[in-house]
Amino acid sequence: MLYLVPSSGLDTTDSAGSQDVGSNDVEEDEVDILLSKQDGRIARERDEQLCHHGPKGKCVHCTSLEPYNEEYLQKSEIKHMSFHAHLKKLMGGVDKGKFVALENMSVKIRPGCTEHPPWPGGICTKCQPSAVTLNRQKYRHVDNIMFENHTIVDRFLDYWRKTGNQRLGFLYGKYEHHKDVPLGIRATVAAIYEPPQVGTANSLELLEDRNADVVDDIARKLGLRKVGWIFTDLVADDSGKGTVKNFRNADSVFLSAEECIMAGEFQNQHPNCTKLSPDGTFGSKFVTVVASGDESHQIHFEGYQVSNQCMALVRDDCLVPTKDAPELGYIKESTPEQYVPDVFYKEKDSYGNLVTLLARPLPVEYLLVQVTTGFPVDPVSTFNIRVAKPFPIENRADIGDIQDFGQLTAYMQQFPGYRLLETMSDLHFLSYLATMDMLPLKDHMDPLLEGVREQNAETVEHWSKTDQWATVEQLITAHAPSPPVGGGPSAAGPAFPPGGAAGGVWECKHCTLINQAHNASCEICSLPRT
Repeated sequence: MLYLVPSSGLDTTDSAGSQDVGSNDVEEDEVDILLSKQDGRIARERDEQLCHHGPKGKCVHCTSLEPYNEEYLQKSEIKHMSFHAHLKKLMGGVDKGKFVALENMSVKIRPGCTEHPPWPGGICTKCQPSAVTLNRQKYRHVDNIMFENHTIVDRFLDYWRKTGNQRLGFLYGKYEHHKDVPLGIRATVAAIYEPPQVGTANSLELLEDRNADVVDDIARKLGLRKVGWIFTDLVADDSGKGTVKNFRNADSVFLSAEECIMAGEFQNQHPNCTKLSPDGTFGSKFVTVVASGDESHQIHFEGYQVSNQCMALVRDDCLVPTKDAPELGYIKESTPEQYVPDVFYKEKDSYGNLVTLLARPLPVEYLLVQVTTGFPVDPVSTFNIRVAKPFPIENRADIGDIQDFGQLTAYMQQFPGYRLLETMSDLHFLSYLATMDMLPLKDHMDPLLEGVREQNAETVEHWSKTDQWATVEQLITAHAPSPPVGGGPSAAGPAFPPGGAAGGVWECKHCTLINQAHNASCEICSLPRT
């Protein structure tokens, strides 16, 4: 199992994460506003055998179903109803949800009680938190995780392939309507940002990231946000076949207690905003993805969230991992410094009877919500992936992938001047432009980010005429190893004609991919150079 060690100063909360507002002032996500306006009912066609009415009639066999219909969910193999289907169920009674409020569970002493000395001097029924019985959560805040294309994860996995050490990254993307689940939500991943970290073959330690706020701000201006995190737990099985060992399965563990606690920390830092909660937040859409070996010993991606109850236990510092059993957590016992209520869970004994047990220890399966994860049939890409030599990923200096001005120059020389929009369509490259020591551009990039978000080449071209970019162009020219073919610097640095070469690269006439000079055929379409 993987051991995760967060830095004491770690804070990955994005700007949309928390608000001190009343329920009427909560700014909900666009996808939540969209789904709240839909009824989500599941249409059914007329059954020729069971329906005895005309084509315009309806009966119990063909009338539309509610989005939380258990029979439909089981038949469609949907393990958890969507969060908005859960809300429809709560509001489906006679009172239409007039008195529905999403209460966040608390397992710590209520502050401000004046009837006795503070704990451990006293406690009463007014301030004492209630005992908790853990239940498997029947709904989930995110129903699907989709990576836009395989290139995103392949570049992320390259670190493990080169070193054998595990790696962690944050997923940037957006939340969208997932039509395969009634009123479902999908987290679509466009890029993976890798924060400073120390990885070994079986552990990861996150370090403080001084650029975290800058990257979040760039992503926000690109229409993206931090939607989750991903980590590897991979051990090579047969290097010749490219297989990996299968550790995570029903006989061992899907997510360890320590990983559940880490997921709970991240979910608490990125709460889900809703007007139906007195606190303005309830649960989280932040997802966890594990890259590990499946039963066929191939690299496989599994998605998870932890339940709202787990978030509360983590937030109030009640849940800790066990020392020698990764599949078990442990509820802390009360101390003079902290009161911890009793936490229970239910399971069937050897006779099939449902019994209540104290959560010391606690099987983490009671805390997990599984989220389907995959790739689209037709890959898409928010950022440019059709480049022979992409810009290096951040924080990989230990394997020789260094982000510096020399790499910026080499990257820029791959593109003709008229393809500046493609040049800039890279989150790693934009983050480096904003934070580079030589000439940070973070205060001058708003028009550029708007152009990249809208895929508007004219806006990007107009931004390239600013004094700040002109200075970068001069530095690129000074760092270039040799003069470019066919003219001086352009708006994107040294330019070359379409199909020509510069800096040891050539452009495919068929698919426009920029290839390295030693390639006799295109890496994408496999057509010859000439």
